[in-house]
Amino acid sequence: MTLKDIAKEAGVSISTVSRVINQKGTSAASKEVQDRIWEIVRRTGYSPNTAARDLKSGNSVSAKKPNRSIACIFARTEDPMKDIFFSTLARGLEEEAFHHNYIVKHLITFVDIDNPAEFRHVTGNRVDGAAVLGRCNRQMLSFLKKHFNNVVYSGLNTINAKYDQIICDGYQAAGSVMERLMELGHTHIAYIGDTKEENRYEGYCAALSARKLPLRRELVVHSPMTTEGGYQGALRLLEKSRDFTAIFCSNDTVAIGTLRALQEKGLRIPKDVSLISIDDIDVVQYITPLLTTIHIPIKEMGKTAAKILIDRIEGGHRLPMKILLPFSLVWRETCAEPRRTL
Repeated sequence: MTLKDIAKEAGVSISTVSRVINQKGTSAASKEVQDRIWEIVRRTGYSPNTAARDLKSGNSVSAKKPNRSIACIFARTEDPMKDIFFSTLARGLEEEAFHHNYIVKHLITFVDIDNPAEFRHVTGNRVDGAAVLGRCNRQMLSFLKKHFNNVVYSGLNTINAKYDQIICDGYQAAGSVMERLMELGHTHIAYIGDTKEENRYEGYCAALSARKLPLRRELVVHSPMTTEGGYQGALRLLEKSRDFTAIFCSNDTVAIGTLRALQEKGLRIPKDVSLISIDDIDVVQYITPLLTTIHIPIKEMGKTAAKILIDRIEGGHRLPMKILLPFSLVWRETCAEPRRTL
């Protein structure tokens, strides 16, 4: 498989393929084209010709390392390619692995593990390590321990396992969200999103407690972390109570659905309700009003996970590492001082 072959199958130019796999700017191609190119790379096991590249750059040529492979396991989403957070995380992992002459051999979800055919396919094709994206449950941890010697985890929650972990702390991010809302004067703050063993929800609760504000169950809605989950969650919230001036959504996709539901009910953002969330996925820059959110360095998390996993595979370290990446508040248009309760 060559760049020319990939370009022909993807229906693009060789230069486009080269820019995508060598990360020459984010405008090299649309997301759909990038996904198509990386799917071909993954399926065919294409890897860069490092010897030819060294010759071209004038470096001495050493023996080409054999191709190695890793599995990418999505522990929290059934359809990662439609989940912007996890697809971005995986893309960072795949790009970094590729440039270390590793290929991502499998993309599997927690649902696939329960599928006997997919399970046999994954466990029957040896890989050198596994990257787990998203919080793991006990079943997943048991699966990892049984089938993989080298594991790295990346997400917003820490996990209780002796694996390398690349974390952007969702608990602290939620605390920053709540602190900012309360600085604006909000004390009636609702929450929409996952509440089960989720540190963003725990951060929400802790922030209320720190200000000696009650945790009001009628202002908490457990919902899937999807756009539809946010939409339905907001409708349920409005049915239970209108005594709130701000809503903290556990991620941006939930916030997008919540925003739609509020607007359909005639509520003005942020005049009637302030809205804030976590992730800062690209699409939130193109909705109206622009979403205030916490920026998570998603792609950098994936790249760092690949580096740490490869270092472990190649014997660079043995003790489990935990690396914390920073987050930052991105102030846009959906938050303001409270006007009134609804």
